[in-house]
Amino acid sequence: MKDHKGQISFPGGAYEKRDGTLTSTALRECSEEIGLASEAVELLGELDDTITTTSPYIISPFVAEIPWPYLFKRDPIEVEEIIEAPLADLLAQDCLRQESEITNGLPVLPYSYSYDGKVVWGATARILNQFLGIWASLL
Repeated sequence: MKDHKGQISFPGGAYEKRDGTLTSTALRECSEEIGLASEAVELLGELDDTITTTSPYIISPFVAEIPWPYLFKRDPIEVEEIIEAPLADLLAQDCLRQESEITNGLPVLPYSYSYDGKVVWGATARILNQFLGIWASLL
């Protein structure tokens, strides 16, 4: 975790040949990082690929339903803390922040989400924003 150490993120990691598919990579990483058994997962779909701006990665996020409550078991080497946030709280207007900044000489309006004293930003916030937009359109 040399590139994004200490940042809030979804479970994930690099594709390995033995995975066969990116879906299998996502399930393996969830199992390794947070103890989520693949048989507990109902895959719902895949979001758009997201490119990180501070490192050379492309993230292929998946959305799944899992039973709640679920007894996660974090890998203390890879995961400091698991944050659970209700969708209603993430959709609240005071949770989303957008502050203009200049990146590579161009104005951008990055997303960040603040919940329970934690701030989600960068690629994770962009993924979360896409998911919440889809979720809100279904309500």
